[in-house]
Amino acid sequence: MSGSILDTLQGVLSWREITARDVLDVGIIAYLLYRLFKFIRGTQTTHIVLGALGVVALFITATLLELRLLTLLLRNVLPYVAFASIVVFQAEIRKLLASIGRALFGRSGPSSADDVLDEIVLAAQSLSSARTGALIVFERDMGLKSFAETGVRLDAVVTYDLLCNIFTPGSPLHDGAVVVQADRLSAAACFLPLTVNPELSRTLGSRHRAAIGVTEDTDAVALVVSEETGTISLVSAGAMTRLADPKELSEALRATLRRRGVGTARHRPASA
Repeated sequence: MSGSILDTLQGVLSWREITARDVLDVGIIAYLLYRLFKFIRGTQTTHIVLGALGVVALFITATLLELRLLTLLLRNVLPYVAFASIVVFQAEIRKLLASIGRALFGRSGPSSADDVLDEIVLAAQSLSSARTGALIVFERDMGLKSFAETGVRLDAVVTYDLLCNIFTPGSPLHDGAVVVQADRLSAAACFLPLTVNPELSRTLGSRHRAAIGVTEDTDAVALVVSEETGTISLVSAGAMTRLADPKELSEALRATLRRRGVGTARHRPASA
């Protein structure tokens, strides 16, 4: 192993002419390292990876300086460290490979957006069962910055636990709407414009009127959970659709968010 590393280093140092193949080789390695450090940045994994790189650097240094005892020790330990790393970080390795695959070949498989919608659907079902009111607004082509600025800025990862905690009665942020921008929970406790459509049922609460109002003024999509009945509704272009089945809700939410240029639809009166 030490011989191959030394040969590689000597080969690098002996380069006299840089060819297109060399540039491609360095470029691929640089890209993989960039994806790796971008993936682990800000996580506890960062210190572990840096520690592993430090051990590798120590091994190379010991080999170059011909520190035989240290080289022998590290040579026997490194294979076990590599095997243990694969076992310990198998989940992170899968995510990293999936991230590289999406970057190279597009989002043909499950994406971060899919994960976000799964968390939201799960939270909506839980809030519905507990009869806890909720209002989640999804940004599309038209920006929702003006509405997000009326609430508390979070810029957090969208998770089931976070959504349930936000809308728990008594929570400082449970009043108002949550705004989701670019797969991130941008802000909570946001104020939205209420619809003034006279054809709507008088039984509709403020959450439903706010959901209809924001989708009338923008191309946003809103998900509402009724506090009185636990009913889950999806609102787009001022039209409200009730969805009880989790699979149906997930499919409808994905289909609605994929659409662009949805015009103003005819209001369908509904009760909370």
